[in-house]
Amino acid sequence: MNKIPIAVAYGDGIGPEIMSAVLHVLEEAEAPLEPRIIEIGEKLYSKGVLTGIEPKSWDTIRSTKAFLKAPITTPQGGGFKSLNVTIRTTMGLYANVRPCVAYAPFIGTKHPGMDVVIVRENEEDLYTGIEYRQTPDVYKSLKLISRPGSEKIVRYAFEYARHYGRKKVTCFTKDNIMKISDGLFHKVFDEIAKEYPDIIHEHWIVDIGAAKLADTPEAFDVIVLPNLYGDILSDVAAQISGSVGIAGSANIGDRGAMFEAIHGSAPRRAGQNVANPSGLLLASVMMLVYLGETEVAERIHHAWLATIEQGIHTYDIYKEGISKEKVGTKEFAEAVARHLGSKPQQLPAISYKGSKKFTALAQQQYPGAIKRDLVGVDVFVYSIDSAESFIKHASSQAWSPLSLQMISNRGVRVWPGGHPETFCIDQWRLRFAHKDAQATQEDIFKTLQAVHNIGYDITGTENLYAFDGAAAFSSAQG
Repeated sequence: MNKIPIAVAYGDGIGPEIMSAVLHVLEEAEAPLEPRIIEIGEKLYSKGVLTGIEPKSWDTIRSTKAFLKAPITTPQGGGFKSLNVTIRTTMGLYANVRPCVAYAPFIGTKHPGMDVVIVRENEEDLYTGIEYRQTPDVYKSLKLISRPGSEKIVRYAFEYARHYGRKKVTCFTKDNIMKISDGLFHKVFDEIAKEYPDIIHEHWIVDIGAAKLADTPEAFDVIVLPNLYGDILSDVAAQISGSVGIAGSANIGDRGAMFEAIHGSAPRRAGQNVANPSGLLLASVMMLVYLGETEVAERIHHAWLATIEQGIHTYDIYKEGISKEKVGTKEFAEAVARHLGSKPQQLPAISYKGSKKFTALAQQQYPGAIKRDLVGVDVFVYSIDSAESFIKHASSQAWSPLSLQMISNRGVRVWPGGHPETFCIDQWRLRFAHKDAQATQEDIFKTLQAVHNIGYDITGTENLYAFDGAAAFSSAQG
């Protein structure tokens, strides 16, 4: 039998233990896989490799059909970037799929009927990692939401729901506050939902949606949301379903896929043979489905369910009166292997027959803005002057060629019409524009020169645009 090549990384912390356990089950199940081992994470970081991955490992990932990755540890500070984010963005793995399922009464949960799938955007939002320190007091992180990125993930969520017979897709955003960025995500969701009349769609503001998810997860089916919200709420959903330790995830792109547990490397548990390998094992089941090996995926999933039913549990899900045997990482994997060929007696059986890989999803071509006009510029400056002194000085200048329209601090307008109670820090935003005309690039260059000439320290700028005559920036109120 021709074996399917997959890249495998043992990771850090508990990673090597749970990966060994998973590979044991895959081997015992006779999964037609050819693991090709790569080294990533802590060892490479310690050698000064800032990305945590060597160039040759990219070739291995690229030349194989899927990547099975154990959790890794990202060092704090030192300019090290999360390797998870690097792999997802570099390989275009735009969809992070995280099923969160309850296995009551065998794994404790307050929500025995829970069966929620989180579909998280995986490449954008604050996770682009574009950050700056601009003044002694101000640190900046850019939140990037694009139409193509939003279209891909929203369409994937609806395709997923249709493919697996799910009835509803819910979108979470915070567009009551972030009206432009989250507003775009919500707008794209509403547009694409019209193409799926067979699927119920709804939108929740993320804070009350999160409260509803924690209290009544049965109200949801598939949830699609931007990167940061998805990362946080998928962990919450996994924990209330029973344990973060039993949740696996898939990272899907048009040209590859990576599969992993949703939890971290838990270095304090490393080397103790106590970690639950279930999250990574169920991720490997998702990988087998992706690779078209649905029969072996079912065998392993059924064996895992049968093991759980038998009360053979690791410490994190062990509970007196329900569990029958507390086992370690290795022993749990051996128990799953022994149950290969068995089916669950009480928990629902799984069927992957007819499952297919869907990745290259057509994107709807929406007409772009017909007209894009430059109307002004926001200039951010560093000053430790008092609010009264800075506002008096800046507002009294004879600015040219653009005129000063607003001064704000931390998004709060302090001139004109400011209030003395407003707490200000050492970064100020000066908004410049013509009162009744468009601006030019030359206008902006000359205005920046004027800001420099009076001694202000410019820390950043943002051009202001109107699209089809509508302002595409936050208002003068904030």
